[in-house]
Amino acid sequence: MSANEILISTRRLTLRVIELTDSASMLKYRSNPIVSQYQNWKPHTLQDVDDFISKLSDLPNIPDTWHQLGIFIKESNELIGDIGIHFIDNSQVEIGFTLSLEYQGKGFATEAVVEVINYLFFNLKKHRVVASVDPRNIKSMALLGKIGLRKEAHFRKSIWFNEQWADDVVFAILGELWKVYHIALLYE
Repeated sequence: MSANEILISTRRLTLRVIELTDSASMLKYRSNPIVSQYQNWKPHTLQDVDDFISKLSDLPNIPDTWHQLGIFIKESNELIGDIGIHFIDNSQVEIGFTLSLEYQGKGFATEAVVEVINYLFFNLKKHRVVASVDPRNIKSMALLGKIGLRKEAHFRKSIWFNEQWADDVVFAILGELWKVYHIALLYE
């Protein structure tokens, strides 16, 4: 691993760049129709996943690129999800996350997303983090609100998705607000 790669460790998880050796595990959860119902990318074959991984940026923090981190159970090194990080420019980042169905509702996504946002603000000194969510994806919207992101916009039928126009909800937080919000949580 190069010194520029992101490696995040939490109490239960390790987050690291997705590699081709992770393809089969990624296909398993990403091809589940329940998991992928709000996703733009829906792989059907191992080759689909290999192609996706091959197109990702090898290094983080390069404007106008996507970097994909796998969410791994620390004890077993099992891949249970992933977090996409779109480095929009030098100051702003978009995130998206996917979690295997059998690991949903156990706090893993919250744990991973919080630590990735911490990394983006505290290590990379980003100004703003945004997330774009289908408004039917109640679980993801609840997670984003719970950790302090604010709903900034609801665009009606603004995205062509699954052969129809769909709404898009944008959540965001500024680095200065994230720091205040998370310091306050430490003293609750």
